Amino acid sequence: MKKYTYSAKNEDNPGKWSLVDAEGAVLGRLASSVAARLRGKHSPLFTPHADTGDWVIVVNADKVVLTGRKWDQKNYYRHSGYIGGLKTITAKKLMEKNPEDLIRFAVKGMLPKNRLGRKLFKKLKVYSSDEHPHEAQQPEIFEI
Repeated sequence: MKKYTYSAKNEDNPGKWSLVDAEGAVLGRLASSVAARLRGKHSPLFTPHADTGDWVIVVNADKVVLTGRKWDQKNYYRHSGYIGGLKTITAKKLMEKNPEDLIRFAVKGMLPKNRLGRKLFKKLKVYSSDEHPHEAQQPEIFEI
């Protein structure tokens, strides 16, 4: 009798919701666990080419922690497309301006750079306070 490895399909994903509290969490460790949860690596159904992950809600994004001197030394870059159009912003200024983007940028960098990664990134919801509009989905609390 031959045994075959089961390859999950997108339809096999139950679509659970997870809630993560970012208060006091180190940014990189938080982002890597959230990215793994989005991909579905916590599940025995994990298949690299299929969406088997959960929806993830991150609350208290404004209370995330960076170690060392990263608040002043870590830079985020974007380019306007014109010559000399490179724009930079430090982590401290980004935190003051839009704290949710700090977590979004970290998680997006840990997802695959293809169609699947873009689809998974849409399943991430980040909020700077402890309130979120997803109570109806009954998210389970996920500890880091």
